[in-house]
Amino acid sequence: MASDTAKLILHIAQIMIDELKLEDVTAETFDPDIDLVDEVGIDSMDLATVALVLRDEYSVRIDEDDYPKLTTIRLIAEYIGHKIDNP
Repeated sequence: MASDTAKLILHIAQIMIDELKLEDVTAETFDPDIDLVDEVGIDSMDLATVALVLRDEYSVRIDEDDYPKLTTIRLIAEYIGHKIDNP
């Protein structure tokens, strides 16, 4: 399970990097616990864009009400993992 979460974290990090055109970071060096809003500067529109990509990638629904809780890549990975395991 931990391995699946680690893979999910790396994949979500790569999606973030690609969609938001983040520079000077790779999926492997992207801290999964860094606050995406306060420390990376991702705004609600960026998060909505990433949520749409994740929805399509993993065939899961991400409720808009849950966006404020999804503040780190690790939390997003756990959220997606839970949705995949409990459709």
